[in-house]
Amino acid sequence: MLSIQTFGPLRVFFGREELPLPSSRKTRALLGYLALSAAPQRRDRLCEVFWDLPDDPRGALRWSLSKLRPTLNAGSQIRLLTDRERVQLDERAVAVDFQAVKRSAGGEDTNTEELARAWDAARGLLLEDCELPNQPDFSVWLTQQRDEATRFRVRLARRLVELPDLAPEDTERWADRWLLDAPFDPMAAQFAVASRRRTGRKQEADARREELAHAFEAAELAIPDFSVDPFGAGESRKTLVEKPVEAEALRQVVRFVQADDNASLAWASVGSADAPPLVKAANWLSHLELDWEAPIWSPLFRDLGNTFNFIRYDERGCGLSDWDVPEISFGTFVSDLELVVDAAGLGRFPLLGISQGAAVSIEYAARHPDRVSHLILFGGYTAGWRHTATPAQAREREAVMVLTETGWGQTNPSFRHMFSQTFMPDATLEELAWFDEFQRNTTSADNAVRFLDAFSNIDVRHRLKDIQCPTLVIHCRGDLRIPMPSGRAIAAEIAGAEFVGLDSNNHLLLGREPASSEFVSEIRRFLLG
Repeated sequence: MLSIQTFGPLRVFFGREELPLPSSRKTRALLGYLALSAAPQRRDRLCEVFWDLPDDPRGALRWSLSKLRPTLNAGSQIRLLTDRERVQLDERAVAVDFQAVKRSAGGEDTNTEELARAWDAARGLLLEDCELPNQPDFSVWLTQQRDEATRFRVRLARRLVELPDLAPEDTERWADRWLLDAPFDPMAAQFAVASRRRTGRKQEADARREELAHAFEAAELAIPDFSVDPFGAGESRKTLVEKPVEAEALRQVVRFVQADDNASLAWASVGSADAPPLVKAANWLSHLELDWEAPIWSPLFRDLGNTFNFIRYDERGCGLSDWDVPEISFGTFVSDLELVVDAAGLGRFPLLGISQGAAVSIEYAARHPDRVSHLILFGGYTAGWRHTATPAQAREREAVMVLTETGWGQTNPSFRHMFSQTFMPDATLEELAWFDEFQRNTTSADNAVRFLDAFSNIDVRHRLKDIQCPTLVIHCRGDLRIPMPSGRAIAAEIAGAEFVGLDSNNHLLLGREPASSEFVSEIRRFLLG
């Protein structure tokens, strides 16, 4: 087995023997990129990341690959796989420490020794000798990977601290390491103080508490409640950001912003302005006021608002935004998102895209890699039916659009019920009845057809290779509206993307079902570590 060490200086081993690497820093950086990405990379994308025009990027890439082959194919085994379009390392034949650390951080059954070894392996600076300050795309990518490595260490240290049978002195050591990587994590601070109390060192615990309180105060953050025993059970073990906020304390603030074509867009924020932001791209069938009180999504939205400064908006043509608008298209979907995040005064933020909002989020992240810190895609697809349907399927879809135009606004909900059952097959009769009426109050029949037409023309398949930020793809295993293979395909095409399947048949999660809580937990894990 060939092994690649990416923490600290980049090193390659064949068995116990360390193999020589090219002297070219750019070639070593290319190897690091391939090792960490663990997925096929398009040659044109590699050329964009590592070489500038008017040089000959493809020629330079071929030269670098030729320098790497003797090392990577040691022992006459082909591990560097190339063709005219793509380059990748055969992950079955190469062991990469970064990938091993990632598995340990995410594994549920990892034992104490494995967790500790993984943390120790990840303590060095990732790709220490591979910086390319004159290549901005690579520099952004490397910063993101180093941030992800820090999150791995945080997760590993936290899991060690929370082991019930860990010796008190070991708990203190891991709590300090956790806090070193996450200096403003309230729970890490609580453990750092409480672990000293457990060993009877009250004076040291008090001194540590005062030091951390001053640090949080200087950063203008809420001081953790050090009276809470994080080693207890139930409520006392929840972090400050995870502690539920009473529903009545959460207040949604709705504002408006005007697009260049005079369309008025409604957007809302909920949760503390001091909390980390989370932006949800608009998806069809939204209404900021009705959503907030909905028996279906309200629990999910309120749960996200307990942790984040949660920002969402109504797409033009529906909800509280203007219905009478000159254009409803994929282009306006993206430009409206751009307008809202600017109106909210956000710099860099995580972005959540649901259903067709996933395609909008993909396009935005590809256009603005400096703005999107993390990308979360749920129930998404990358190409509308006009790009993928058979002739028979296309006729069926066209017929649905005709029926939508004639049946959407009728009092009889039979037509809208067809949509309801594909969106939420596990909903109760009461939930379906609410959703039927909600659809009618969300938009007009004419706009419903315009939306369906715009969705049918979506195509961001070519944009997946341009996503640079850490990405989490979530999909319900039994989704009838957008089957799960769509989510798996997205995860396979975005370099380094994580994939999580949820046990649900619904395209739109019901707030009461376990998958909804798991959805929020996965977002917290991905964004907060």
